[in-house]
Amino acid sequence: MPNISSNLAGIRSPNPFWLASAPPTNSGYQVMKAFDAGWGGAVWKTLGVPIINTSSRYGAINYRSSRMVGFNNIELITDRTLADNLREIEEVKKYFPEHAVIASLMVESRAEWHQIVKDVENAGADGVELNFGCPHGMCERGMGSAVGQEPSVLETITRWVKEVAKVPVIVKLTPNITDITEPAAAAARGGADAISLINTIQSLMGVDLDTFVPTPMVDGKSTNGGYCGPAVKPIALNMVKNCAQDPDVRIPISGIGGIENWRDAVEHMLLGASNVQVCTAVMHYGFGIIREMIPGLENFMREKGFEKLDDFIGKALPNVKTWENLNLKYKVIADISAEKCIGCQLCYTACEDGAHQAIALPKNGNRVPEIIEGNCVGCNLCSLVCPVEECITMVRKDDGKKHESWKDYMAADKAPTTFNDDRAGGKGHWVPEPAAALKR
Repeated sequence: MPNISSNLAGIRSPNPFWLASAPPTNSGYQVMKAFDAGWGGAVWKTLGVPIINTSSRYGAINYRSSRMVGFNNIELITDRTLADNLREIEEVKKYFPEHAVIASLMVESRAEWHQIVKDVENAGADGVELNFGCPHGMCERGMGSAVGQEPSVLETITRWVKEVAKVPVIVKLTPNITDITEPAAAAARGGADAISLINTIQSLMGVDLDTFVPTPMVDGKSTNGGYCGPAVKPIALNMVKNCAQDPDVRIPISGIGGIENWRDAVEHMLLGASNVQVCTAVMHYGFGIIREMIPGLENFMREKGFEKLDDFIGKALPNVKTWENLNLKYKVIADISAEKCIGCQLCYTACEDGAHQAIALPKNGNRVPEIIEGNCVGCNLCSLVCPVEECITMVRKDDGKKHESWKDYMAADKAPTTFNDDRAGGKGHWVPEPAAALKR
């Protein structure tokens, strides 16, 4: 049986699946219910001076038959007193001493940071997470992402916390910044034991076309909120990768963003995350999703021969390069399976109007499109739009013996340098004459 126990900067938990600081960790009742279901850890909903929330506070984007592909909230930190939260943290740790309980914190002054860190440690918290990511409400008060967007301030506050903290300190980063590695490196300089990312992305979910008010609506008005859910996973993966590869960071990462199942979690970990945190999926489906996540992870590890999490954490990082290092001699073209094709011809429309005019409609009466091999650039748009799995595949055509990148082209003076350079990649590539579009 694979060992799925997790260790993030000295914070141990039975498995790498934690609940992120959010509505699902608002109370001891919820955290205990989650631990009883199988979750390995929980980051308590952010503690600080209690706030007053709005009604309503959530919005979502649905895509076709899928609900909450993207989720938005304007909810703030805890609206419950610190005393109540501390009492419940202490109670949870009595029932679940082996599970990780992390206190998310957000206050202002050095004295407040010192005091609240001591308070949560006395309550039994296994670590603290500094919330420098909230993109609404709190940032308007000089907290949340207002700190996360200022690396020097982030570093200073992290140092304040490390002056008194006896448990590991995690810094939660905002994605609402040009380069995520700058605050990540600042956290490392400040002495953080780990970072967590990403927090939510500043967003508006849409506008009601009758009332002209964005959602969620609060008495005829709205505001920007934090975007999360499955739609943000690609952004989160890229930022996790950036931090994992940066030599100025070099501290453990807790991956957050778009995690709905064990596959999503493994992807985060392959790109450098030591564990993961989940929020939106629990708000959508409940704590019970852990019953699929744990065996899914275990089966993956068995199939790949991994005995422990460290065997695959970061394993994908060597395969992520900058664009200039990719092999320009690698050549694939599309191939359509006549047996699997349902004749929808969506691939033809996509290629004809949105790509390289490399697919032709059949002239023999059937509906299976044909690839114009000489014009196919291997962009794989057709395989992405095809509704039938593996109906369109990309077939390799080069012999695999040559490797030449843009960096190589530049070094050998083979890259285009003028506007009408004959060395341009599309030189000689057939495209229809403009007027041909009017004759169809």
